[in-house]
Amino acid sequence: MTTILLILDVVVALTLIALILLQHGKGADVGAAFGSGASQTVFGSQGSANFLTRTTAVLATLFFVISLTLAANSGKARQAPSVTDSAPAVTEPASELPAIPAPPVDSAPRQGAPDVPNP
Repeated sequence: MTTILLILDVVVALTLIALILLQHGKGADVGAAFGSGASQTVFGSQGSANFLTRTTAVLATLFFVISLTLAANSGKARQAPSVTDSAPAVTEPASELPAIPAPPVDSAPRQGAPDVPNP
């Protein structure tokens, strides 16, 4: 389901980009007033503005809804269980390990060895 929504979101986004680039800016009407011929379109002088504007609004709303749906679904994604969740429960206390004696510490420094404080 997420893959289908993601593909649909990308297709709607690309279509929305194409529709926005096809529309004339607000300054395009000034050029048409001086006879540049920019007002001649397939849909007539004002027909394309209404069609492209409404189509852009519908696609923008669709893109917004699909993006919100994808965001809501991504928060519900299942996470892998933690290692600590699957660890077996300890029922007995750990047995005492025998103490390992520490090596003897010389109080006098060796000849030629750097002076290192004893921990």
